[in-house]
Amino acid sequence: MATRVGIALGSNLGDRLANLRATRDLLRALTPDGVHFEQAPVYQSEPINCPEGSPDFFNTVIELDYIGEPAKLLEETQGIEYHLGREPGAEPNSPRVIDIDILYFGDRIIDAGLIVIPHPRITHRRFVLQPLAEIRPLMTLPGDRITISEHLQHLDSEEPELAFVQAKW
Repeated sequence: MATRVGIALGSNLGDRLANLRATRDLLRALTPDGVHFEQAPVYQSEPINCPEGSPDFFNTVIELDYIGEPAKLLEETQGIEYHLGREPGAEPNSPRVIDIDILYFGDRIIDAGLIVIPHPRITHRRFVLQPLAEIRPLMTLPGDRITISEHLQHLDSEEPELAFVQAKW
């Protein structure tokens, strides 16, 4: 049985759009043909809590139907990151070719060390909320009471507005 999963993508090294496309294609390969697969527009954001001089990010969200368990998806997404050139053991928040975060996994709530779902900072980050609101504005995360679009409307963040990059990518 497939589970609806949200995944955030970010890239701030190299050809950022090409990095997002390559990641999208590798994620799509994890799902059977004909299942739900949707991608939000791409936005540009300033780096948050990153080393000084870090380049801006391109961010987006993908939603797909996944057959398998969260731990397996985490293993697969980490494999994609390293396959595309993410440096193992790099300084936290350092510039990276690709960053993949599992945002939600159906209606499951998981706090198991390496896996925390829903992602603990999903409702505090404009660079996640804004693209997610494009594809799932009325979604309410497991354990929450307000929608993604309401979180975005009431976001109390120092983050500057995002710059729209591209809808179809």
